[in-house]
Amino acid sequence: MFTRSELESKTLKELKDLAACYGIKPVGNPGYKTSWITPLLAFPMQAIQQFQDHKKGLRNPSWRSSEALGTILYEIGEPTDEQAALIRATLEGKLLPLPERYEQTRLLNLHKTKQLIQEAIETLNK
Repeated sequence: MFTRSELESKTLKELKDLAACYGIKPVGNPGYKTSWITPLLAFPMQAIQQFQDHKKGLRNPSWRSSEALGTILYEIGEPTDEQAALIRATLEGKLLPLPERYEQTRLLNLHKTKQLIQEAIETLNK
């Protein structure tokens, strides 16, 4: 991501600003450029190593967890023609009177939830 020479050419303030942009903390005395250069050079590989180690931070879900997402999708099911029509009408801003509007909103929220779970599964499978 960064080269040592690229970072060494920056001022202390520029290094601090760059580190702040990524949420990187200095190693040692923050008054020295090397205290900022070292973690800026190291963080990409540390992040990859942490991901590969599966011990802390973001980890791939287990097969069982992925299977649970599929189970949730199965339980949610597919909308009927009438439900799909109501979802489309709701997305157009057409609302039922109360108290049916509550169920209309719940139906739309379930539809959105299903879409997000499907998107999550597709993203995890890439």
